[in-house]
Amino acid sequence: MKAIEQSIVQEKINELANQDVYVHLETTNGAYASHFDEKAYNVGAFIRNAQVTYQHGKIVSTGGSYRVGLKLNLGWVYAEGVTDFEIDDKGRLLMAGHDREGRLMVALEISETPFSHEADVHE
Repeated sequence: MKAIEQSIVQEKINELANQDVYVHLETTNGAYASHFDEKAYNVGAFIRNAQVTYQHGKIVSTGGSYRVGLKLNLGWVYAEGVTDFEIDDKGRLLMAGHDREGRLMVALEISETPFSHEADVHE
């Protein structure tokens, strides 16, 4: 992955609009939260292979990171804190936000085909 290039990400978001796509969305402060503060809560959310069609999407700077929103017929999907992206060899838009130590905090991925169900060394 490399640092967000807003125009490239926006172009790919536009390309994937108005068609059935699969979304992977994940947020976490990781198990490491309680390692540093025993009173801290571990929180996270995970959804994989949600099939959606979004009318339009937008990536905006939030000062140091980005927010990505996808407008659905009846709502929104969005991720905040995105810092890095990759368009892989399968044409999937993979975006993630990492903390200062490089740990995953948020991921939003969009694909025209389903993501694998299992750990896949090629994914």
